[in-house]
Amino acid sequence: MSDKFYAHSLPGEPPSEWQPLEEHLKNVADKAKEFAELLSAGDWAWNASYLHDLGKADSAFQGYLRRSNGLDDTGYDDGKVNHSSAGAAFAEERLALPGHILAYLVAGHHAGLPDWYTADSGNAALQIRLVEGRENLNRIRPFAEKIFSQLFPLQRPPVYVKPTNFHFWVRMLFSCLVDADYIDTEQFMEQNKAKLRGQFPTLENLVIPFFDALDKLEREAAKTSVNLIRREIRRVCEQKAELSQGIFSLTVPTGGGKTLSAMAFALRHALRRNKKQNTPSSYVRRVIYVIPYTSIIEQIGRILASILGRENVVEHHSNLNPDKETLRSQLAAENWDAPIIVTTNVQFFESLYAAKPGRCRKLHNIINSVVILDEAQLLPPELLIPCVDVMNDLVRNYGVTLVLATATQPALPKLDPSVEIIPQGMNLYERLKRTEIKFPQSLRQEDSTDWFSLAQQLQQYDQVLCVVNTRRDCHDLFKLMPKGTIHLSALMCGAHRSAVIRLIRWRLHKGMPVRVISTQLIEAGVDIDFPVVYRALAGADSIAQAAGRCNREGKLNDSGQVGEVHVFVPSKSAPRGLLLKGENTTRELCSLPEFDLHKPDTFTLYFQSFYSRINDTGSQFHDLLIKDVNPTLYFQFRTAAEQFKLIKDEHQRTVIVRYGRNEKLLNTLRIVGPTRETIRQLQRYCVHLPIRIVEKMKLDGVIEEMYDGVLVQTWPSMYKKDIGLDVFSESLPIEELIS
Repeated sequence: MSDKFYAHSLPGEPPSEWQPLEEHLKNVADKAKEFAELLSAGDWAWNASYLHDLGKADSAFQGYLRRSNGLDDTGYDDGKVNHSSAGAAFAEERLALPGHILAYLVAGHHAGLPDWYTADSGNAALQIRLVEGRENLNRIRPFAEKIFSQLFPLQRPPVYVKPTNFHFWVRMLFSCLVDADYIDTEQFMEQNKAKLRGQFPTLENLVIPFFDALDKLEREAAKTSVNLIRREIRRVCEQKAELSQGIFSLTVPTGGGKTLSAMAFALRHALRRNKKQNTPSSYVRRVIYVIPYTSIIEQIGRILASILGRENVVEHHSNLNPDKETLRSQLAAENWDAPIIVTTNVQFFESLYAAKPGRCRKLHNIINSVVILDEAQLLPPELLIPCVDVMNDLVRNYGVTLVLATATQPALPKLDPSVEIIPQGMNLYERLKRTEIKFPQSLRQEDSTDWFSLAQQLQQYDQVLCVVNTRRDCHDLFKLMPKGTIHLSALMCGAHRSAVIRLIRWRLHKGMPVRVISTQLIEAGVDIDFPVVYRALAGADSIAQAAGRCNREGKLNDSGQVGEVHVFVPSKSAPRGLLLKGENTTRELCSLPEFDLHKPDTFTLYFQSFYSRINDTGSQFHDLLIKDVNPTLYFQFRTAAEQFKLIKDEHQRTVIVRYGRNEKLLNTLRIVGPTRETIRQLQRYCVHLPIRIVEKMKLDGVIEEMYDGVLVQTWPSMYKKDIGLDVFSESLPIEELIS
């Protein structure tokens, strides 16, 4: 038996070519310490790194490496070793309460940050892992003592770490550890990947081509009143970029060009901050553009890629077309080490409360970045407290500049004060008024408009968009419309929706007739321009966003007209829950004489009233992550991560549908099984359905559970090219489906 311990082996290579364990620990410690200097916690990351793989010195693990490579393991123990627990137990044993913090990091570096105790969720507790680790530790005591001599004396956590944000600081440390671990392992075992990682230009390299392209777009744009105002907005954004790091709001009416203006602010602001930094480690290295829906993320990604180059814009979301990905961009999506990241609310916020290493490893790369939060009003009200808490923490303590960009600026409770980029004197809402929003005389449900009457009204127009509240409403109204009408809802998979949106844009551009019945997924940021829009009664923000799809380019204004937006009361009120609260809030505000959806102050009133109707805005996370921080440092990381879901899917299942040319992928799935790569490519072909509908479809043989938890549509005829998955046929239960 050799006295030398190894961290990783190489298939087909003798142990002399394997990575020594002490070398791996040192490499990870060096890299993690470098990352954690931005937290003023390099000593903590160093110690966690030296302890993270301590258990690999166990004879059973060394024997496992030899057996895996077909080598003689005589003299080595057999069996499996949980190599994460020994270092956690050693930290707890030798470093008292600080060791308790390190124990979370070390024990979780593969399985994820644990809970302290086993909760109702059944998650394995850290205290149980420590018992297992002590048994392992006793077998490697001499090596553990040798490693202990390499540890740094630990300083107290930085002064900004309080009981209310201690959990986030621990998660940031965890990010430094796991990213350093992934990177060193990759450099040893997959050098072809390691050579590509992080090979991006700096933000400074992208600034000149970005603004050159912006100048060119302005020169070539039609000299309309809207385009002239967009230029003003850009100039103001660049001027305000000279201000210090903090929270900014960019309140611009829909169609005001806020995407590129927000990027102009972000890049100018990054340059300004970098010029004032004394140390490169504090530089702003990236801009992160966060978007609510996958239906518009491709649009934003396309706009930025056309200016900055596809190779320099990394999209990270579930609806990503694999054809857009390179190995370099795939690697950058793992830890966000690229200069421009375009991602979703789900990916961004759920990562900030995540427990799994793969989700957390990117967190340290958010430090000192500029984050643009597009359509901030779409943050889930039931998670407002934890969302606002982490936004404040990123800005106060991690050098983030946050830009809240929207036409309907929400009054987020307890968010630190922000600086509005657009001066009041610009009068944007008045100058960019391109629509007349008409409400019916009565908003009472008994005075509603039936679907047949509404269909008759819509047929009077060659180009019209009608937005309704649920998938069921969209289906029923669409069925009453003439041939050629377009249906758009989340009953269509992501690839299908993207294709339909492209078709809508093309027909509008060509001046062809186009009538669209859609759910609210078309509202936030989708770049389309109808002369007439109908919107079912909903929250004031939703109505305003729907109006943003009307006369978006202001072409009607230049001929002395405005777009028409008709609000109607549908025959069925919105489903119980947030949609109904929004609808009733609008009813309440409509009675006020000053109610005007063309005034930004209206949305301050709306959101204040709307949020007051929410029973719980996320208070449970205090109990999971804050309540027991003093003096015991008991956190429920795993349970909090499971509960922090922007899209609640506990009552829904995901079904892979048959659409386009995905038959080959489905055959691969059936033959090879659900590999990571295959499932990733199939994400663009998924529809989410209530469990009750899924169970009925399984009984009918319409879908099958090809593998455990992997549901696939079997009858090709159930997916229609006009409506997507036909869940509203007579044999299926009737459900209200949102989006």
